[in-house]
Amino acid sequence: MSKKDYYELLGIQKGASADEIKKAFRKKAKELHPDRNADNPDAEAQFKEVNEAYDVLKDADKRAAYDRYGHAAFEGGMGGGRPGGGFGGGHGDFASAFSDVFDDLFGDMMGGRAGGGRQRATRGSDLRYNLRIDLEEAFAGVQKTINVPTSVACDDCSGTGAEGGAEPTTCPTCSGMGKVRAQQGFFTVERTCPTCGGMGQMIKNPCKGCGGSGRVEKERALSVNIPAGVETGTRIRLAGEGEAGLRGGPAGDLYIFIEVREHKIFERDGTALFCRVPVSMATAALGGEIEVPTIEGGRSRVKIPAGSQSGKQMRLRGKGMPALRGAGRGDMFIELAVETPVNLTARQKELLREFDGIAADNNPNSSSFFASVKNFWDSMKG
Repeated sequence: MSKKDYYELLGIQKGASADEIKKAFRKKAKELHPDRNADNPDAEAQFKEVNEAYDVLKDADKRAAYDRYGHAAFEGGMGGGRPGGGFGGGHGDFASAFSDVFDDLFGDMMGGRAGGGRQRATRGSDLRYNLRIDLEEAFAGVQKTINVPTSVACDDCSGTGAEGGAEPTTCPTCSGMGKVRAQQGFFTVERTCPTCGGMGQMIKNPCKGCGGSGRVEKERALSVNIPAGVETGTRIRLAGEGEAGLRGGPAGDLYIFIEVREHKIFERDGTALFCRVPVSMATAALGGEIEVPTIEGGRSRVKIPAGSQSGKQMRLRGKGMPALRGAGRGDMFIELAVETPVNLTARQKELLREFDGIAADNNPNSSSFFASVKNFWDSMKG
């Protein structure tokens, strides 16, 4: 029975690069792996064929011989030699041919990347802290002291996890790699070392204060500078102020998320401030001056034009919020709310009726609106 073409087995062209060959092998190996094809009795044979093809094509010398002589290059007499020495055939050492893609193939099957590598000290987790401040504090900037419950390096062992701060020893089972390999049939499986739990190191005398982890739970007080101009959603990063690393590893970061409370007087939109100010009907009609508050606690005088209506806005330049990490300030907008008088005396009612009787031309919006209504009704009748 003739063998299949190696390039055809991997689904690549004859001039494929080394990277293309490797990618093709990874894809085919994952598709045909016996553990994923329990219902396919031919999967193991196909898997071995793909491995054989890759074993030849990944090696420049073997590939050159195959390109020139085909399968005959490995069938004695062509300078090939037996599997495992020189040019190999389909029965070569599987672990050797497969080792460079072991991580990719078994990573998702074993719940993570398979790789050796030591894991002596691991970085601590990042922490989040939600901080609420007032609008005035967001305007001026403020320094806050916060209490953060977190893990800190153990003082008794200086974060090493060993009694008296002694250095951990290399795990004898995995020789410090944190992984052990076991042969299962025709392939090799790599697992986390059961002795050291993947750390690569052993602690003979664990610290009594932290139980060997190198860190303890503790609440820390931190001083935080909140810059002027922050708004809800602003994130401040404090490097190295998060959870302490395991067994002397670097600490994580602390992220402070700002929430600015709603204000009783001002509404904010970016660097702009809005203030709704009630004015009397007489002031709106005759004009005048009013005093309005500013966010820094001061006062500004604003002139009200005669005949002002509710909703009219006036701008106070440079009286808004400061720009975060920028220069200058936004503007403040005053919105008038003309107030209808209540609890009128008999004399006030009399004066208003008298005014209303002679105010035919003083309400242009009303006159225009009701004229449009009259035309609408007339058109409906027609």
